[in-house]
Amino acid sequence: MDALLALDQGTSSSRALVFDRSGHLLALAQRELTQHYPHPGWVEHDAEEIWAGQLACAEEALARAGVKVAAIGITNQRETTVLWDRRTGQPLHRALVWQDRRTAGLCEQLKGQGLEPRVRELTGLVLDPYFSATKLRWLLDHVDGARERAERGELAFGTVDSWLLWKLTGGAVHATDVSNASRTLLFDIHRGDWSDELLGLFGIPRALLPEVRPSAGGFGQAAAFGAPIAGIAGDQQAALFGQAALAPGQAKNTYGTGCFLLMHTGGEARASTQGLVTTRAAQVGPAPQFALEGSVFVGGAVVQWLRDGLRAIGGSGEVQALAESVSDAGGVMFVPAFAGLGAPYWRPDARGALLGLTRGTTQGHIARAALESIAFQSAAVLAAMNADVGAADRLTELRVDGGASANDLLMQFQADLLGIPVLRPRVIETTALGAALLAGLGVGLYGSVADIGAIWQLERAFEPRMSRDEAGARLAQWDRAVRQVLAP
Repeated sequence: MDALLALDQGTSSSRALVFDRSGHLLALAQRELTQHYPHPGWVEHDAEEIWAGQLACAEEALARAGVKVAAIGITNQRETTVLWDRRTGQPLHRALVWQDRRTAGLCEQLKGQGLEPRVRELTGLVLDPYFSATKLRWLLDHVDGARERAERGELAFGTVDSWLLWKLTGGAVHATDVSNASRTLLFDIHRGDWSDELLGLFGIPRALLPEVRPSAGGFGQAAAFGAPIAGIAGDQQAALFGQAALAPGQAKNTYGTGCFLLMHTGGEARASTQGLVTTRAAQVGPAPQFALEGSVFVGGAVVQWLRDGLRAIGGSGEVQALAESVSDAGGVMFVPAFAGLGAPYWRPDARGALLGLTRGTTQGHIARAALESIAFQSAAVLAAMNADVGAADRLTELRVDGGASANDLLMQFQADLLGIPVLRPRVIETTALGAALLAGLGVGLYGSVADIGAIWQLERAFEPRMSRDEAGARLAQWDRAVRQVLAP
């Protein structure tokens, strides 16, 4: 059997999944990842724990599947920044996670210098702590001797894909793919190369950077598994690929720790006027591919907060029952700006709020408002996307994936707010599936991208039930809640 191993390194866990060539899941292994919060707004991961957990998951999944691997694909939490010693392979500091906001002040300083328009022109991104460049700058400025060592070529920078690739190949390959490179604020998405102008602006030595390659193809050999690494993509671009959203106008939303809505725009890098970003999609072959993206920082993480912070539930699987214990949210609105607000607001200073509480408010109301907040934030992103592309290209359906997409209550409410069908595939592990399919293409297991489209299968379509007047009223209520959070 031609099996494909996907290493899916996410924000809350490391996972390994084995698929057959038809996209059927054969085995899965998962390990939770420790979250470190040394200061308010700071979020860190131990890069060595990431590697050890990912390796253990791969070994466990392969043992369960009992098959030989034809190729390995890597998909990863994007923007998270790792800095390590090229000789020893040891990280110099914990990885700075994409959610980390410690560089908000630097981003504001650069905006104040009028640099954001040029940065956006080159990268398609906004100046925000979310992206990697200011995180790397912070590490170089705050780890003793790091900048001097970086300039001497002794250190390596990478997002998590590069870190795993380095470890899998025993330090032989320091590379990344275009989708991950395009999330760093250092990559010119039009030229397809690192930008000396941006490196100078952020004070980053070029010697730190990995080689950038297409998303499907040769990335070296994983000696531990006797198989080539033949596909790499950032988690959201991998999910877009795994959803077979391969043509302009097709879109998906992933409901993970955050929510990420991407629309494929083909070979055109469409600039946003609505607070979205332009990014590279997974690339197969020489031609660049692009997408519009809106990122919600807190999606499924709100369920973790109900479990760990509020202790309203014992496990994430209990949230739907608690939310369904009430007929509606009772007027409660939850704006989960735990790490600021992402698209289309881009306010790193925003903080979360529960609004509309009364003496009659119960945990059920709060749980329902928490689930609804995921759909409200995604609806705001989709509205911005529709405004960017215009009436002729408005979305007519939304493909969904990620852990929270299994929640029927949430998916129905999402369809109600959007007024379009929400399509859930049979395989909701589309991030890992996308990485596996890219690896399959990379070793010639599939003849062309057209073969990928035949693998996607629908499990359930959620059709809108709510009247457009009621949906408009609910969305207006959300807008009022966000304005209250953003008010000075």
